[in-house]
Formats: sequence, C-alpha cells, structure tokens
Amino acid sequence: MLGARAVRMLVLLAVTLVAACTSGPVNSPYAHGEADENVLYTAFAQRSPKYLDPARSYSADETPFTYSIYEPLYGYDYLARPYKLVPKTALAIEQPVYFDAAGQQLPDDAPGQQVALSVYDIQIKPGIKFQPHPALARDASGGYRYWPLQDGELEHKFGIDDFPHTGTRELLASDYVYAFRRLASPRVASPIYGVMAEHVVGLRDYGEQLKKIDETQSATMAFAHRPWLDLRETQFDGVQALDSHTLRIKVKGKYPQFKYWLAMTFTAPVPWEVDRFYAQAGMDQHDLSLNTWPVGTGPYMLTESIPNRRHVLSRNPNFRGEPYPCQGEPADAAAGLLADCGKLTPFVDKVVFSLEKESVPLMGKFMQGYYDIPQVDRGDYGVALRVAAGDSAEKASLYRDHGIQLRSSTEAQVYYLGFNWRDPVVGQGDTPEQQEKNRKLRQAIGIAFNWEQFVSIFQNDEAQVAYGPVPPGILGYQDLPQGINEQIYTLENGRALRRPLDDARQLLKEAGYPDGREADTGRPLILHFDSAGGMGSSAMLDWMRRQLASINIQLEVRATDYNRFQDKMRNGSAQMFMWGWVADYPDAENFLFLLYGPNAKAEGGGENASNYQNPLFDRLFEQMRFLDDGPEKEALVHKMVDLVQHDAPWLFGYFPKSGGAYQAWVGNAKPTQMVRNTLQFYRIDPALRAAKIKEWNQPVWWPLWLLGGLIAVGGFLAWRTARNRDRSTALARHDTTRQA
Repeated sequence: MLGARAVRMLVLLAVTLVAACTSGPVNSPYAHGEADENVLYTAFAQRSPKYLDPARSYSADETPFTYSIYEPLYGYDYLARPYKLVPKTALAIEQPVYFDAAGQQLPDDAPGQQVALSVYDIQIKPGIKFQPHPALARDASGGYRYWPLQDGELEHKFGIDDFPHTGTRELLASDYVYAFRRLASPRVASPIYGVMAEHVVGLRDYGEQLKKIDETQSATMAFAHRPWLDLRETQFDGVQALDSHTLRIKVKGKYPQFKYWLAMTFTAPVPWEVDRFYAQAGMDQHDLSLNTWPVGTGPYMLTESIPNRRHVLSRNPNFRGEPYPCQGEPADAAAGLLADCGKLTPFVDKVVFSLEKESVPLMGKFMQGYYDIPQVDRGDYGVALRVAAGDSAEKASLYRDHGIQLRSSTEAQVYYLGFNWRDPVVGQGDTPEQQEKNRKLRQAIGIAFNWEQFVSIFQNDEAQVAYGPVPPGILGYQDLPQGINEQIYTLENGRALRRPLDDARQLLKEAGYPDGREADTGRPLILHFDSAGGMGSSAMLDWMRRQLASINIQLEVRATDYNRFQDKMRNGSAQMFMWGWVADYPDAENFLFLLYGPNAKAEGGGENASNYQNPLFDRLFEQMRFLDDGPEKEALVHKMVDLVQHDAPWLFGYFPKSGGAYQAWVGNAKPTQMVRNTLQFYRIDPALRAAKIKEWNQPVWWPLWLLGGLIAVGGFLAWRTARNRDRSTALARHDTTRQA
C-alpha cells in the first residue's frame, strides 16, 4: 500500500492536472460569468465615501455616488464646451423676475444695481419617482411600515436591504424646500450653509431659529433621545412650494451665478419621510443614515455597501431615463461620442467600486482588464499613463495593443504666480512713475519665467499654458490668436512665441534695474518667493531661481509651513507666491473675482491673494457680474483680461489637464471634473471585455506540469524505495525463521 505522504502527493498532482484543464483565467477577481455582465468595474482608494448626505458631501471622491443618486434641478450637458447648463428635474432653465427695494417689478434688462430681489419660479417635471426605499414603504392601511420602529425591530438590520419592504412616491416641490431647510439645520452642519445664507432671503435668520430650537431640546433631554427636528413645522420666506410642482426661490439682489448652485447636489431634494426615518433611535448605532444609504431620483441607487471594501450602484428601477446628448465639441463625433444620440441613459446596469489602497496593484488589475476605469473621480491616472507612454516606447506599444483610450481635457482650474500689490518693489507703486516702473519689472519677470518649460518639466506637458485668468470651457475664454498676452508673447504663424530675453532686459533697465542692479546704488535686485512647504531646495524652486537669474535677478526663497504661509497671505507680507483656484461653477466671474479689489485678502479676507487694485477693473467686474451669458458679458470679460494682462498682477501660469484612462470596451468616455454625473453616460461592451480578459490572462501551465511530473517521479521513487524496503524486511525475517 502507498504511504500517506505518497497519497497526498498524488492528490496534489490530480488537482494540478484538473486546474490545468480550465480555459479561463485563474487570477480573476470575478465570480464565474461576471465579466460578461453589463457592469462597470472601477476602484476607490484610501477609504469609503464619508458623507453621502447631499447637504454635507463636499469631497471629490463622494461625487461619483452623490451625482449618480441625487438629481438637482439643473445639470451640465455632458459633451458641450463651453459648459452648458441644462434642466434635470426642472422643465427649463428659468430666468428670474427682478424687483427693486420698493417691491416694484423691474424689466429683465434693468441694471443690476437697481435689483433688490430676484425671484425664481421653477417648474418641476411631473411623474418623477424616488428610488425604492423603506422610508417610503406603507402598509395596507396606508401608514408607514417603518415609522415608528418598535423595540427590537432594528436588531440585525445594518443595511437598507435588511428591510424587506420598500416604497416610493412622486418628487414634489416641497422636497426641494425641505432640502434647503436642511442646509440651515444645526444637526446637519452643511459646509455650504454660509454661502447660501448670503444669497437666499431669510436663510440666515432661519438657521438661527433652528439653532435655538435645537439648543432648547438638547438642554432638556439626552442627545440620543432628542425628538426628530421636523423642518416642516418651521419655515422661511426665501424658499417655498407654490404648488406640488412649482418651486419659488428668492435671492438677494441680482446674482446670475445662482443658477449654478442649483446644479450642485447641495440643493438636491430630500423627502421629509427619509429624514424622519433616519432620525429614529438606534439608526446611528447601526450606521443607517443619509451619509451611508442615500435616497434620490437619479439613475442609480446604492444597493451594496461594505465600508472600506466594496460599494455597488445599481440601476434605479424608477428612473425615467435621460436622453444622451446629440451635440458636442467638433472632435466628439470623430471620437464616437455622438453614436448614442437620443438614446435613454443609463446604459450600464451596475457600477462596482472596490477598494485598492495602492496604485500599483490597481494599475496592474487595470492592465489585466479587471477594471474598466481606474477611478472615476480622478483624472491623474490618465495623465500618468500618457506620460509613461511618452517616456517608454514599450509601454506606448502595450497601451496601444490593449486599445486603452487615453483622453485629456483642460480643466476649469488655474495655477499662477502672484505679486503682492502692496509690496513696494513688485506691487502697484506709490506714484505714477513708480507704478510704471513696477509694471515693467513684472513684465520682465513674466518674459523670463518660461511657463512652457515649467509645464514640460513639472506637469509632463499635461497642462495648458495660460495667457489670462479665464480657462477653456468658460464663456469669455479666447484661444489664439485673439487671446494672446501681447505683453509676454508675439504671434508667428498662429503660434505664441515668448518674447526674447533681450526684451526682458530692456524692460528691466526701464524699470530702474539695468543688468539686474539698482540704478542708484548698484546693489543687486533681490526678490523673495514665499513657499508654502519644504526648505526651499526642491527642483521646482531651483528652476525658478534659474529663470530669474537669466536676467540677473536673484531669487531668495522664504519657506514656511502652510499655516505660516497663510498668515503671510492674510497680513499681506508675502512678496511673490504661487497659488491656484478650482472653479465652483463654470463662469468667468468665478475666476475674475480673484482680482476684484474689494476681495483683497489682506484687507477684507477675500480670495484676491495678490491684493490687486484697479478701479477700472472693479467697475467692469461689477457690470459683468450682473449680466447673463451673452455677447455683452463676453466683451466685458475680454476687456478685464486685457487689463490684467497689461497690469500683470499675476504670471498667469497654467490650466491643468484631466486625463482619463478607459479600456477599449468603454464607450462615451470624455474626461471632465466639472460634469460629475458621468456614470450614466458610459457604455460597456461585456463580450469584448470577457474576450480580452481571457486573452491577456492566459495561464502558464508548464511549470505546474513540470511540478506534476516531478511529484509523479518522486512518488514513484518513494513507492519503489518503500517496496524494496518491505521486500528486504520480509527476506530478513524469512532468513531468521529458517535459522531458527
């Protein structure tokens, strides 16, 4: 008989041979057949989304969930650039009615300064339904099944799928009213409350009213036993439901940009029943809240949530469908982005998010085909792959063979080097003569500071050099040749060429610093760059020193931690600095306000970090901010850009690009950070994915066959050795018996 060890070896051999007979990948993270399903697979890093409550969510990694589940009144056209606002649950993009301080209605073209009140009456599409949810479930008598919950009913319930009954109802204007009231609730602590309270009539006073109610309740009972704060019982005049499908919002003064806030999930509808459902005792202890199990009318709903492991969005069965856009940028048709024109979205049945803590295994699985998109909320993976393809012919060939789509778009963001307008050397200057000299110094630095080289070295060419403060995709942006900064560039054959350093040296001489020295004293010109981190020895800072050294200006770096840097910016003591801005909404006002005088950081704590002051710019800004999109507004934006190009309070820097990486079987892929509800537009070809996964992950079996052969030989030798030993023992016993 074989020994136990030999038996184990033969069993192992049998298992190995059976495994070697399979035709599919053995390293697949999918269950059998999942790769063939209409599911999009992607990843998330670090942690699960923390806040999915629309009033609290303010992080980019949460937006793939919130903008797929919730529906604000408005949204953005997926393909159009400049970005175009479109209705979502609203019937149309409504224009407000204007009133003066006496309550008299004003014409639509009334000067913004005369407008005391803007009233938006927004019609909501009838028939929109919320996703199925237990908060909306009713029993046979019409009462709510899960309100109030009895003692013990929450036992063993840690997810929405643990509640067997669900219900739905129609979206009403009152759901938006309730959402606005939640922004002011102290129990929600919305990060957007302060901004909205500046614009929505009565919202700040309403917040104070809710605060007093909450304080009274907290003082008389334990935190866990506070009653639900029913926001239907209190109200304010600024947001009302005129009827079941008409929402009225009153905004202070004229603020055309308010419409963009209605495209953010902060203002997405929240049913009062859901707020009440999650307010019940014990819900927090079971991790049941709007932060973990949101409720919306959008194309998807959260159906599986394992914190820090896996989340699944599934098609909302109550979603009405939204047509795919039929127009876009000129290149969109050639890229196949218009093929689904008019078809109802979403196209994908499920979106599965899996945790990948490290980028290396994430990209490894992406290259194996197991992820369709590395991360939908981040554009740096596409940039990284484009850079890698540029650096390595082997990787470029690999990406090409895999059919990976590497697309990029310039984002509504700007990074710039700023001059402190209060500084006597690089700032505005005290006298007209000094102002002109300081301007020429800034322009000389602008010519010497080669942003094209900066983008090539430090952004791997994945950014667009800026000629002004307004980025592409924003109304008022001008491409070449109209948008060129003539102070820094010349135009040749349609291309912008940086002026020669001799022009910078001449400007430096006219500024009173011939050959980089003060004309009166002969002392070298030393400028200071305030850095927000490090010890001032990074490659970027060394590069900056060399740029100014090319015109004999010495640059000293004053490096501090970020808190100290912010202190310098607040008190206006920095001389030169680098900063950036990411747009909240796609309007030129959201960039030009960074140079508006009353927004000076050192005086008013605003976002004008350069403390730039120009009365003409301020007057134009005040005219522009009240205008609706159109030729008049665009002309004013161009005038303001011309002014700051001449004054040079900034070296305009660059607009970063967002890069998308998509497998060949992902359709309708267009990278963007402004449009957040992208998941509903993607299309998947599951059959192609399954075929490619099989092709790219063919198991290499010969080592196992070799191992099996070695095991077999070893087993045979062990068996033969054991047999020979048994024979020898038997013979020895036989001889002993005969001798006896």
